[in-house]
Amino acid sequence: MTEKLSTEEIAEKTKIFDENFKDIKERVAAAAERSGRSPQDIILLAATKTVPVEVVNHAIEKGLFYIGENRVQEFLSKEAALLPVHRHLIGHLQTNKVRDIVGRVEMIESVDSLKLAREISKQSEKLGITTDILIEVNIGSEENKSGVAPEILEETVEEIAKLPFVKIRGLMAIPPICSENAQIRKYFKKMQQIFVDMRGKNIDNSSMEYLSMGMSHDFEIAIEEGANIVRVGTLLFGKRNYT
Repeated sequence: MTEKLSTEEIAEKTKIFDENFKDIKERVAAAAERSGRSPQDIILLAATKTVPVEVVNHAIEKGLFYIGENRVQEFLSKEAALLPVHRHLIGHLQTNKVRDIVGRVEMIESVDSLKLAREISKQSEKLGITTDILIEVNIGSEENKSGVAPEILEETVEEIAKLPFVKIRGLMAIPPICSENAQIRKYFKKMQQIFVDMRGKNIDNSSMEYLSMGMSHDFEIAIEEGANIVRVGTLLFGKRNYT
């Protein structure tokens, strides 16, 4: 749920954002340059889970262009009050929530199964639209984490690509928690290689433009290893209540 904050607390949150935003943009730019790319090639997407809409709108006014919400209900509670901004869904999506979110965000980053993709296509058809999606990959093969196993990714992409009202725009991953940068870098490297391999397949209805990986604690490594969407929350807005 979104935090219920007083006027003073909201002011403090906006101050934190102001202090952090410039620094994070500079760090994104530096990481992009280290990877041989332009800073303009990287999308800094603010993960706005639990962040009050007043704070999100302040961020948009300050030049934030992309936000990502984890929960459908939380997004819907903010939607009417949000200023114009690119809106992604980045959290796990249940099939029974698809009809509530399709047409309201421009990209669903967390498509983790053919079943879910079919429902997105079905609901998109009802609205007469095509929904952009990323395929979530379980890069660490973790039993308790959603995502398509790397071993069946190609066949899954081929099947999803046959659906008429979705467009595969790339891949997304959340690697396992690692204690050392060298460990997390290995997962990002593996994910980048999978991304390049999938792009080389030239599967119809699968453009493979975006690789979304990296969060507050590791976004610079992710960019160095090929990410062009990074999802940053805590570093932008400060610690939050995740209840």
